[in-house]
Amino acid sequence: SVSSFAPTQSHRTISHLQEQASSEESSDVSSVFADFVDFLKDTQASIIEQVEELDGSGVKFSNDKWGVFKEDFDGGSLSGGMTRVIQGGDIVEKGACSLTLIRRGILSAERAAAIRSRQDLNIQPGDVYSAAALSIVLHSRSPMVPTFRSDVRVFLVESESEKTTMAWFGGGADLTPYFMFDEDVTFFHNMYRDLCSHNPEDFSYEALKKHCDDYFYLPARSEHRGTGGIFFDDMKATPEAMKFVKGVAESWMPSWRPIVEKRRKTKFTDQQKQWQLLRRGRYLEFNLLYDRGVKFGLANANPRVEGVMVSAPPLIAWEYNHEVKEGSEEARLLEILKKPKEW
Repeated sequence: SVSSFAPTQSHRTISHLQEQASSEESSDVSSVFADFVDFLKDTQASIIEQVEELDGSGVKFSNDKWGVFKEDFDGGSLSGGMTRVIQGGDIVEKGACSLTLIRRGILSAERAAAIRSRQDLNIQPGDVYSAAALSIVLHSRSPMVPTFRSDVRVFLVESESEKTTMAWFGGGADLTPYFMFDEDVTFFHNMYRDLCSHNPEDFSYEALKKHCDDYFYLPARSEHRGTGGIFFDDMKATPEAMKFVKGVAESWMPSWRPIVEKRRKTKFTDQQKQWQLLRRGRYLEFNLLYDRGVKFGLANANPRVEGVMVSAPPLIAWEYNHEVKEGSEEARLLEILKKPKEW
């Protein structure tokens, strides 16, 4: 007689259907990843063009290509990137728009554990992963124009134990002003509030704003880096999610450009410029002490240090025990940075 533990025809059929469903799901995820990579390439080119036109100085972005993006690429690694940097512009004192693509990487024990801590999945060291990201940081010359930072990214894992391929989106956009123009910050937040209006509760504007406030925080200073925006991780990579994430990237320039155009000709003093440099010091403190991306990039065996540190401001200042005058605009900014408000 047939053992009760032997697979029956129905068991084999169910198993086959499960494997087929898993294969189809993995194919869909891989398709989303490929589509998103193409979108990132097109978006980077578009942003470069828009920023150069907005700046108006004639200064152009440099183009540091590496890996698969180099013109003389001769095979080998499937990974690479394009680090585009503008320096010395009239509006943008320093800016970077960086595209990074990793294909067929191997998860370290630390990275696998980090994923498991956020996902109820059996991700293991040695699993194959791919990733792609587009990030932008624009450090304004004028202290009346806020610094703008944003990114979108996708992370894909081919799980050997789960016999499937999974992927997640992350990203966000945030503002770092030096002097408060409340209507500008409200405008910025309203754009992303509208964008999130059809998201599920876990990815509502309120949830993503809180994530942003929580992430861009300097505990040693008991203050936030800026006036926030949105920030998210672990959004399952479906076509519907990709539509939202593409919307985030497509909102970057429309959320910052009108503020620039409104404030670009506002006069400022040397003292106000010095305040901007002091606040940029806080920006760099966050990057070096707390930012996960910077820490991960510098932890690699042979880090591309220039690429990892490209988001650093061009000039900064630290002043021992700097005191802010009570009732000043600087004091009003600090009050908001210590206790974020609803916009």
